[in-house]
Amino acid sequence: MTNVITPHVQMLDLLPKTFRNSLPSAAIDQLANFTAERETWLLPPLVDLCARLREPGQQQHGTLASEGRAARANGFLHVVIPPDTSPILENGSLLKGLRERALEDGGIYLHILGALSAGLKGERPSNIAGLKKGGCIAVSNARRPFSNDLVLLRTLEYAATFAMKVFFYPDEPSLSNDGVAHEGYIASYHGLQGIPWIAETVALSTQLLMVEETGIAAHFSQLSCKSSVELMRWAKSKKLPVTCDVAMHQLYLTDDNLEGFNAMAYVLPPLRSNTDQKALRRGLTDGTIDAICSHHEPLNATAKKAPFEESTPGISNFDTFMALACQLVRDEVLTLEQLVDKICLNPAKIAGIDTQYQDIGGAIVVDPNLEWQVTAETMHSSGKNTPFFTQRLQGRVVETFFG
Repeated sequence: MTNVITPHVQMLDLLPKTFRNSLPSAAIDQLANFTAERETWLLPPLVDLCARLREPGQQQHGTLASEGRAARANGFLHVVIPPDTSPILENGSLLKGLRERALEDGGIYLHILGALSAGLKGERPSNIAGLKKGGCIAVSNARRPFSNDLVLLRTLEYAATFAMKVFFYPDEPSLSNDGVAHEGYIASYHGLQGIPWIAETVALSTQLLMVEETGIAAHFSQLSCKSSVELMRWAKSKKLPVTCDVAMHQLYLTDDNLEGFNAMAYVLPPLRSNTDQKALRRGLTDGTIDAICSHHEPLNATAKKAPFEESTPGISNFDTFMALACQLVRDEVLTLEQLVDKICLNPAKIAGIDTQYQDIGGAIVVDPNLEWQVTAETMHSSGKNTPFFTQRLQGRVVETFFG
C-alpha cells in the first residue's frame, strides 16, 4: 500500500453544513494548521453498524471504556451493538445506564439493538414494546436461530406493530453446522469444517420473503458472498424496505488468509473466496451495499492460541478500519464522496439516528497518506487480534473534533 492519494475535493466539501457550524473557531484554526502541513480530509464522524465492545459480560476482552476510547480515537463517535451480550439486551429499563456509561467512560454514543426473541432463544417474541421505550434503535436475534419459520414470521409481525426495524445476520445453522471456514479448497486442505455460502443465502432468502410479507423495515448485516449481493439487488428492484452492509475486512481478506491455520483470520461469517470478494466490491460500487461496518470483535491474547477450530472467532477492527477505507479510494472502488456515504451518512440513516447525528455534529481529520505499522503500541483497542498485525498500512485518523 504505497500509492499516494491526492484529495480531489476541498477539505470542507464533504462535511455537511450542520457539522461545519458545530465546529468551534479554535477547531477551524487547528484545521487550517493541518491543511498547511499535509493533504488531509475533513469528514463527519464515523458510524459503525456492528461492533462488539465486550461489555457487559466479556470484560476479559474489552470494556466500554477501552473500546469506546479506541472507537473514538479511530473516528467512530456512534456505535451500534448487537444484543448477544451477557446478560442479553432484552430489558429496556437497563439500557439507559449502558448508554450513559459508554458516553462517560468511552466518549461514544452507544446505539443498542434489543433482543428480537426472548433470551435470543427463537421461541417467542421479546418485550419489544419495552425495548422501544428503553431507546433501542432496532431489534435483532444476532446469529441465533429461530425454532422454526412460523415463529420468526409471527415475531416479525409483532415487531411490525411497533414499527421496529429488524437487523438480520443471515445464517442457517443446519447448513453452517458449527463450521469454522468457508467451504472450499483452503478448508478442505487444512481439514477444517466448512461453511457453505448457501448457509447465508438460504437464510437471507427466507428473511427477504418474510420482509416482503410483513412489510417490516430490515437491515442485513455482514453479507459475505456473491449470491447474497445478487439477492439484495433483487430485493431492492422490488422496492422492499431493506438495506445491507459488509464488514470492512471482507473487502480485503479471503479464505487464502487462513493458510497455515492462521487463527487471526478466523471470523464469522467466514472470509470467503476471491470471487465473493469481487462481488462484494462491485455491490459496494453500484450501491447495492449501503454501508460498511467494522464488525469489531476484540479478544484477549489467549483467545487465538488454541488450535484453529477451538479458538475464538473475531477480528479487532477499529484501528485498521480507516486505512482500509483509504485503500478503497486508492483502488477506485469508491470515490471519496461515496466513502463518506458508506461509513458516515448512510449508517446514520440506517440506524435511524440521522437527526441526533446532525445535532451532535463533530468532525474527524484523516491523513490518507500517513504510513504506519500495526503493532500493539499503535493499536488503541485492547484486542490485538488482527490479521494485519505487523503490516504497514496507509491512512489514519489524525485528529477528532467531538463535543
